[in-house]
Amino acid sequence: MMTNLPPLTTDTLWAILNDELSDTTVNQLVWHTLGYREVLSSETPSSETPSGKQWSTEKVDGKWQEKYPEPPNFIESRPAAVQLTRAIPQENKQLLKTYLGFKGYKVDQLVPRLTRRATMANWLLSEMQLRGLISP
Repeated sequence: MMTNLPPLTTDTLWAILNDELSDTTVNQLVWHTLGYREVLSSETPSSETPSGKQWSTEKVDGKWQEKYPEPPNFIESRPAAVQLTRAIPQENKQLLKTYLGFKGYKVDQLVPRLTRRATMANWLLSEMQLRGLISP
């Protein structure tokens, strides 16, 4: 259940980049922003998914709905992380550097888990920009 998610702020993005939030929380924040909503058992059920949870995708973009009927684990799934990268408009691809001043990870930190977290933070920052939550 996606409750008590941190607010979508630059402090939250830094917490993602600095590995201060759990992978589960980071995934849930991206899922929520994409529009995935967990269906409570008392609500009208949708189709059962492999995770055993039921998800409403009515607020999820059609490209995501088709490929991911339930939210993917972006940290474990390279294809999902790649799709997230491709969903960032070109003009927003450098926002971590230009807006947040993120200098990247050191060479010994370049592991898939951290680089995917950076991708997730960059996508969230791009969404913040597109939704007018930050000034350009």
